[in-house]
Amino acid sequence: MKALITGATSGIGKAIAQEMSRRGISLILTGRNEEALLRMQETLPVHTEIIALDLAENQAPFTLYEFCRDKHVDILVNNAGFGVFGKFSETALQEELELLQVNVRALHILTKLFLRDFKKRNFGKILNVASSAGFLTGPLFSSYYASKNYVVRLSLAIAEELRREKSRVTISILCPGPVDTGFNDRAGVQFRVKALTPEAVAKEAVFGLLTGKLLIIPGLMMRVGVAASKLVPEKLLSRILYHVQAAKQPEHK
Repeated sequence: MKALITGATSGIGKAIAQEMSRRGISLILTGRNEEALLRMQETLPVHTEIIALDLAENQAPFTLYEFCRDKHVDILVNNAGFGVFGKFSETALQEELELLQVNVRALHILTKLFLRDFKKRNFGKILNVASSAGFLTGPLFSSYYASKNYVVRLSLAIAEELRREKSRVTISILCPGPVDTGFNDRAGVQFRVKALTPEAVAKEAVFGLLTGKLLIIPGLMMRVGVAASKLVPEKLLSRILYHVQAAKQPEHK
């Protein structure tokens, strides 16, 4: 099998690439950091192709698809994404537009294009990396939470369409809680709870993907938390989450 992984140079994406390589899955990796991609290409124990792209650029998702079009990709991992922290009225609009380009637009385009190919072959697997944020409202992290809600709802809808068609194509949604990655630094926040390692998340993600699991929520506490959040009224939950997000500020005491 061959997998395409976006956002592959660090964090969850890198860990998923390593986990798949241990299973003998060939790889196509993309990210913005060409040097990091070259290092991975040299060290991973499977055939690995690379293409350096910034998925915030309009043409990049189409360029990536064309690069992969004749390479018989079996697995698509939409992992690229980032967050912007702060009050919605104060955060930088351009940064949020780039967030939407990567977290929503690029994922949407790649999912659609590869899904069409997979359906023609009646085989293929898609892993869309969302977040536990995809089930919640996130004051002070509004654009990021909204983008992950999009990923969750889009993927669930596609899954039902595939089920009704009795398709052998599967889609999985990875919804981790805090993970110890570079995400925190880019968003300018610090988690106040113990984060999972990217390796632990990747192991559960790849197993879930290969076995056709729809929702993959690593960690028992996070699974309990997601379930419990559905029992709390939205207004109260938003107030609680505001305080949770505010505590992530590095200067917060």
